[in-house]
Amino acid sequence: MIILFEASKYDSWFLSNQYVLESEVLLIKYMLEPNPGRVLSVGCGSGLFEFILRTRYGIRIEDCVEPSPDMARVAETRGLRVKIGVAENLPFPDGEFDTVLLNGVLDYVTDDVKAVKEAYRVLKPGGHIVVADVIAEGSYGLLYKLAESLGGWDNTYIARVKPPNPYPIEYVRQARWHTVEEIMNLLRNAGFVIVKVAQTLTRHPKYSNEAIEYPIDGYDRGDYVAFKGWKPY
Repeated sequence: MIILFEASKYDSWFLSNQYVLESEVLLIKYMLEPNPGRVLSVGCGSGLFEFILRTRYGIRIEDCVEPSPDMARVAETRGLRVKIGVAENLPFPDGEFDTVLLNGVLDYVTDDVKAVKEAYRVLKPGGHIVVADVIAEGSYGLLYKLAESLGGWDNTYIARVKPPNPYPIEYVRQARWHTVEEIMNLLRNAGFVIVKVAQTLTRHPKYSNEAIEYPIDGYDRGDYVAFKGWKPY
């Protein structure tokens, strides 16, 4: 797994884009409901999402795997039990969890196929995986990759259309965003049955932090999309 920037930058970006953060949290909450049971969050970063889900919405997420010691230390202060590790090699036995959450993780792993198979392995039969991510075909994916290819956010053209607080370009440079079809194929090929797809962040990135958005079923325009898969008995 590729390690992102330090926890302070991670939190700073989301706290500068609080409506984006809240929109993404609401999407994950929607996909975890009604009862996620024991949840493992893979690549939890600083634990910001898990903290909000727990304290504001009562969804208990206590177990986490995170490759960055810096991120892990912050996540522990937010009440998570953190094990240092990567998505492709989860430090848990088979059938340990009711739900596995991969929030913004697949674009930073070395082997996305193995990461999804590992989630399948540690799930109980009848358990669920929730994958949430920026998608390649959305406005975010296209604009941000264009900014990277043109040298960053200060390019004259990009500066006219960029969000007020864009992702740090080093974050974009590391990412390999997936298409909706690629994520669905990853889940199916690992053995999951896809039971739900939902979307958020339907505005252009320049305006996505102007209002909270609530989850919309399906996919036709959202930049942040979540997928729920079921592990058959």
